[in-house]
Amino acid sequence: MNRFIPNRTPCGETRREFLWQVGGGFAGLALADLLQAEDRPTSSFGRTPHFPARAKHCVFLFMNGGPSQVDTFDPKPELAKYHGQPYRGDAKVGSNGRPIGHLMQSPFPFSRHGESGLEISSLFPKTAEHADDLCVIRSMYADTAAHASGCLQMNTGHIFIGKPALGSWLSYGLGTLNQNLPSFVVMTDPRGGPIGNASNWSTGYMPASYQGTLFRSTGSPLLDLATPEGTTERSQRRSLDLLRGLNEEHLKSRPEDTELVARIESYELAYRMQSQAADVVDLARETAETQALYGLDNPQTADFGRKCLITRRLIENGVRFIQLYSGGGHLEDTWDGHGDCITNHKTHAAETDQPIAALITDLKRSGLWNDTLLVWGGEFGRTPTSEGVDKPGRDHNWQGFSMWLAGGGVRGGQAIGATDEFGFKAIADRCHVSDLHATILHLMGIDHTRLSYPHLGLDQRLTGVEERHVITQALA
Repeated sequence: MNRFIPNRTPCGETRREFLWQVGGGFAGLALADLLQAEDRPTSSFGRTPHFPARAKHCVFLFMNGGPSQVDTFDPKPELAKYHGQPYRGDAKVGSNGRPIGHLMQSPFPFSRHGESGLEISSLFPKTAEHADDLCVIRSMYADTAAHASGCLQMNTGHIFIGKPALGSWLSYGLGTLNQNLPSFVVMTDPRGGPIGNASNWSTGYMPASYQGTLFRSTGSPLLDLATPEGTTERSQRRSLDLLRGLNEEHLKSRPEDTELVARIESYELAYRMQSQAADVVDLARETAETQALYGLDNPQTADFGRKCLITRRLIENGVRFIQLYSGGGHLEDTWDGHGDCITNHKTHAAETDQPIAALITDLKRSGLWNDTLLVWGGEFGRTPTSEGVDKPGRDHNWQGFSMWLAGGGVRGGQAIGATDEFGFKAIADRCHVSDLHATILHLMGIDHTRLSYPHLGLDQRLTGVEERHVITQALA
């Protein structure tokens, strides 16, 4: 008797065997994706913090150009007493060879706010309403007086190009909280980015997948994000699968090429972002009351307000680190008030005060406040002296300036440290930029001495090799 021979597929299996195995394969795709996720550089799987985190998200409000501490958060009555007189102390002033004028009092009166009585200048009436949430560090200092190296140090911990940014370190150390948006997002000023541009959010010697993604606050968040007209979802998916296969085949002969790995992942992330990223920046979904809260109805506050509102939406969608820039380009387009610090600071404070206060209010009412750390400041401060006699500009000051922290894990309503009587140098509880970075990492659940990346035979760290400390007074 002839035995029945089932029809065979080209792979040597029956149709039933083939379909059964393929069906199992489809189910296995999801499992394989989850397993691969454990090894992905930006995955949240397997990224356990060193200790319980106080905050899950960090927002860095970067006042590009260097805001004046004596005009914002560090009142100096002695400047009023000696206003217009030559400075005769031993502080090094005149960072750029510019003429040194006279001691110059602040034209912005300081007042006590909140139950804490924290002193804040009239430049920030809306932010001052949240005084009891702010921890002002009045004793910051850096290692450079130049904008380019100052921005690099504030962002990467070093004054030279080629180091990973703070957001990259957080992405590397903690992974991501979402699979459809970047972990690290940057939004610059429409007048331009900071000096050094992308080097301020670069991944440096780390894999390229950790670098910051530049979002626009108007229109499409990313250029070329929309699907090209006439392209179906199926054809796009098939094209991406083909491209991924070719790239992975190419990668086999060069497994250390992190740029190629990042490029492969970026195509997939961009595909997933096509719907979610567009939704995040669709502010029409917000109520008129919320849009007005952020100042979207005012041309002066609209841009920074949009960025702050998008920030809240990014946090809701699991973005880990977001950096917003106020001030772009050069000189008076930034907080760099060499010629007229008074007009300069009035302009930039008015653009940012209401949106920042709105972000604080909105994070509280949306239940995100305790999970979000806010950081405010620039690359350095400004001198208490004028630039030239009877000229209202101020020069760069890296020896003593102010920043503030607020939100998750921060003890608000206080000022830490002090500068001298005029505001030149940090003299009490001095806090280096790397101490600030150690504190941010600590609040995010990371021990800065244990977070390292091997490069050039060394275990590189964000906070470098010198001894740095968490600013414990800032912790709740």
